[in-house]
Amino acid sequence: MHFEQRTVTCGKLRPEHAGQQVVLNGWVNARRDYGGIIFLDIRDRDGVTQAVVDTSHRADLGEQIREVRSEYVIWVKGAVRMRENPNPNISTGLIEILADDIGVINPADVTPFEIVDDLGTNEELRLTYRYLDLRRPILQKNFFTRNKLSQITHRFFEEEGFVEIETPVLTKSTPEGARDFLVPSRINKGRFYALPQSPQLFKQLLMVSGFDKYMQIVKCFRDEDLRADRQPEFTQIDVEMSFITQEDILGLTERFIKKAWKEILDYDVTVPFLRMPFKEALERYGSDKPDLRYGLELTNVTEIARSSSFTVFSESVASGNVVMALNAKGCATFSRKQIDELGEHAKKYGAKGLPWLKVSGSEVTGSFVKLVNDAERDELLTAMNAVDGDLLLFFPGEWERACTVAGALRTEVAKRTGVLASVAGTYSFHWVTEFPLLEYSEEESRWIARHHPFTAPMIDDVALLSVDPTHARAIAHDLVINGYEAAGGSVRIHTNDVQTKMFDLLGFEREDADAKFGFLLNALRFGAPPHGGIAFGFDRLVMLLCGTDNIRDVIAFPKTTSGLSLMDGCPSDVDAQQLTNLGIALSKL
Repeated sequence: MHFEQRTVTCGKLRPEHAGQQVVLNGWVNARRDYGGIIFLDIRDRDGVTQAVVDTSHRADLGEQIREVRSEYVIWVKGAVRMRENPNPNISTGLIEILADDIGVINPADVTPFEIVDDLGTNEELRLTYRYLDLRRPILQKNFFTRNKLSQITHRFFEEEGFVEIETPVLTKSTPEGARDFLVPSRINKGRFYALPQSPQLFKQLLMVSGFDKYMQIVKCFRDEDLRADRQPEFTQIDVEMSFITQEDILGLTERFIKKAWKEILDYDVTVPFLRMPFKEALERYGSDKPDLRYGLELTNVTEIARSSSFTVFSESVASGNVVMALNAKGCATFSRKQIDELGEHAKKYGAKGLPWLKVSGSEVTGSFVKLVNDAERDELLTAMNAVDGDLLLFFPGEWERACTVAGALRTEVAKRTGVLASVAGTYSFHWVTEFPLLEYSEEESRWIARHHPFTAPMIDDVALLSVDPTHARAIAHDLVINGYEAAGGSVRIHTNDVQTKMFDLLGFEREDADAKFGFLLNALRFGAPPHGGIAFGFDRLVMLLCGTDNIRDVIAFPKTTSGLSLMDGCPSDVDAQQLTNLGIALSKL
C-alpha cells in the first residue's frame, strides 16, 4: 500500500503557514460537492482542516475522489492558502489546502451513526460501535484530559517523595464489603483468586515494609450494582503514608487537587477545604457527599412534630424517630402530578409517603393541612422560613433514613428547578469526617465496618469498642466535589490488639480471622508504623474535570449499567473444555 505520509496534523495549520506545501492524513469529516469544486473536511485527533479539490486546478482529481465519502481514510497533498470564507468555529478556520494530489488509504462503510458531537443516538448503539463513538472530538478531548491528569499525578507524587509500587492483580478473596470477582485456578483446582477491590492490605504491608510513601494508579474491581458514576472495573490513585496524622493526608490531598485543577482548567482552588462531620452533613443536606454549590438545606422539625395532631408525625417521634423537612423554594407552582412524582422518587429511597404543604399567597394547602390546627401549621412555616411560593416537603422516619430521603429530594428539586444547571462550571470542595466506625446489620445480626475493617477509631472513642460501639467514630475522611465522593481514606489500625478487637466486633471467629487476614495480623506484630492514606477515584476526577455526569464518557471501553460490554459481547460463554480444565461444572439456576 502506498500513501503520502503526513507532514502536519489536521489541527496545526495557521495563516503563517500560507504558501507551504503540506500533506495531511485523516478521516473525511464531511464532503460538499459543488460540481467543479469539492470541499473535503479532513479530521484527525488534532482537529479539522478543509481541503479544496478544484478541477480547474487539477482536472483529474474530481474523478479520483468520486466515491469518497464520510469516514474514508485519505491523504491530501497541496499548498496552504487563506480561505475566502473563514470558519470561526474551528482553529484552522482561516486557511485551507488547495489539493495537488489526493488518494484513498482505506474506504469505509456507511457508519451506523454520524461522527458528530451533538449526537442524539442512543448510548447502547454508541457503545456497540465504541471505536466509532471515540472518533467524536468531544470524547477525544475527555481522554486528553485523562492523560493530562495521569501525567500530573505521576509528577506530583514524585515531587512529594512517593515511590510507585505495583501490587498484585490476582489476590486472596476477603469478602467483607462489596462482592469479589473470582478467578478460578487451573493448577489448584477448586481454589480461587480474587481481583482486588483495592490494594488496601498490600499498601498497608508496604508501610510495614518501611517504604514510607507509596502511590499507584491502579485498576480495581467490584462486583456491585452499577450507576452512572460507577463501573465494575475502575481506576484509582492509591496513596499510603507512614508516621503521619490525618492532617498530613488532608493537606497532601488539597495540594494535589489544587495543582490538578490549576493545570488542567486554570481554576484556582481555595485551600484549606471546608470540613464537615458526618452527622452535620446528614442533618443539613441529607447526604454524606452533599453538593454545597447551592443551598436548600434541611430543617429538623422533630420537636414541633412531637405533639402534632398529624399522627404520622407524632407517632414517628414517639417511636424514637425524627421528622426532617425541606423547603423547596419557589416550587408552590408544582402541580399535584409533579408532587406525586417527587413522592415516587422518595419511595425509591425508602419513604412510605411524602407529606407536603404549599404556600400560595395567604393560603396554605397540602396533604395534611386539615389534620393540624393553625398554630401547628404556622409553627412549621416559621421554622422553615416559608414564604409565598414555597413548597414544604416532610420526611418522617429513622434519622439516617429520613435524612437520606430528604437529601435525595433536595437533589431532585435542584434538578427540576434549574438550580443545578445554574451552578454548572463551578466547583465546591469539602471534607466529610468523623464517620461512624461501625453500623449494625439487622439482616446479618452483627456489626459491619462502615468504611473497612482496617480503619482506626478516633482516640477519644477507643474505649467505646468495649462498651457501646454504636457511637464510635472513625478517623476517616471523604473528599466531596460537587456532590460526588472524589476520594476516601482513613488512618489505619496499626497494632495487632486493636485490629484483633475490631475483627471480634465484626463477628469473626479467631480461626476465621486468621484464615482471611492472618498475614496482616502477623505483620502488625513486627513493628508496624502509624500509617494512613487515601484513594482518589481517578475516573470520577476526570469526569468532574470534563464537566460530564456520566463516567462512561471518560472510560475508553466501559460497561453498561448491566455490566455488559456491548462492543465485544462480554461476559460471554466459554468453551466446555476450558471449564473442564478448571474443574468447574455449571449448574442450572
